Amino acid sequence: MKTKAVRLYGKNDLRLDEFELPKMGDDEILAKIISDSICMSSYKAAYQGSDHKRVPDDIETDPVIIGHEFCGEIVEVGKKWKDKFKSGQKFSIQPALNYKGSLDAPGYSFRTIGGDATYIIIPAVVMKQKCLLSYEGDAFFAGSLAEPMSCIVGAFHANYHTTAGSYKHKMGIVEGGKMAILAGVGPMGLGAIDYAIHCDRRPSLLVVTDIDDARLERAASIYTVKEAAKNGVELKYVNTSKMENVVQSLKDIAGGDGFDDVFVFAPVKPVVEQGDAILGKDGCLNFFAGPTDPNFSANFNFYNVHYAATHVVGTSGGNTDDMIESLSMMSEGKIDPSTMITHVGGLDAVVETTLNLPKIPGGKKLIYTGISMPLVALTDLRKKGGSDPLYAKLADIVEKNNGLWCLKAEKYLLTHANKI
Repeated sequence: MKTKAVRLYGKNDLRLDEFELPKMGDDEILAKIISDSICMSSYKAAYQGSDHKRVPDDIETDPVIIGHEFCGEIVEVGKKWKDKFKSGQKFSIQPALNYKGSLDAPGYSFRTIGGDATYIIIPAVVMKQKCLLSYEGDAFFAGSLAEPMSCIVGAFHANYHTTAGSYKHKMGIVEGGKMAILAGVGPMGLGAIDYAIHCDRRPSLLVVTDIDDARLERAASIYTVKEAAKNGVELKYVNTSKMENVVQSLKDIAGGDGFDDVFVFAPVKPVVEQGDAILGKDGCLNFFAGPTDPNFSANFNFYNVHYAATHVVGTSGGNTDDMIESLSMMSEGKIDPSTMITHVGGLDAVVETTLNLPKIPGGKKLIYTGISMPLVALTDLRKKGGSDPLYAKLADIVEKNNGLWCLKAEKYLLTHANKI
């Protein structure tokens, strides 16, 4: 079977190719990709080429398919897996295979599997590692966002606290505790707010900070104070740029004692240090944002580490259990990752988008691999709709949904857009 896919040949050398997939083996699965969300990790792989730890050395002659946040449908199942998977089944992938110490992962290391393709062959190792995950939801884009959402889930599970008189740690955020999400109204921060107020282990107080009123107001219109209160969470949005003494003001909001759990969503030294300063006794700081500078550092109060049992944890990605939880909560309608999406496009937009990703503002760039379409910001749909009825209709749908991408928009796009 022929497929169209974006493949990596070397540093900054991405190409949209059409080629024949090899014959599927008895221990493999043929699948159709519907959607893929472009991640900064794909940009890093394209920028570094074979210098990237997950990318093979011989991509100049044997290129790999990029993209690892994808969702689709199974087309054909090899006889080894017929008792576990079936044709027509929706699926997502946990790209972190963790196979015998190897860093190989779909979207970085394989010739027949990656998210930026029309059809793929899923190798046996994915099934052996239980990383081919069933998805019961309706919207394919949600399945694509299960991987970034799992990073948030993993972060909440990775936080830990001490047990008095023991060396045993209690894992996870403090249930009914006080939580702060700093620089928390970007795409991943919005996902964290969603999870914090809808998961089964919620704080009693959630303070979300930023320095931009428009972004804070947007977040507050999506995840409202009223919605949080229905779930037992007192939610406060705070612009720290308007505070004379940020640390004291935030601690006052927490009742003077500081926070149990603080998540830092920006790799900015003053923000990290602010997070440290507002920790209460036995408080845990989770440094969520991945810096690009390998020498990034910030001060941490070790007096409080010794006498107040404060501590820090960093997380990068989620595991398979985190992704299963994400998929389950999406399927049940408990969380909605559509808030992360700011742009949509087709497979022919992947090369330019990936290579220029740091320069493109906004959140997640969602790709529908079976269509031809330039990358378009959701906020630009109405403007483009003046000359194209497809964009005009999508603008109508999105505007009626509080400016968010949704299942109705996905279905309309897949039905009416030009096929690639």
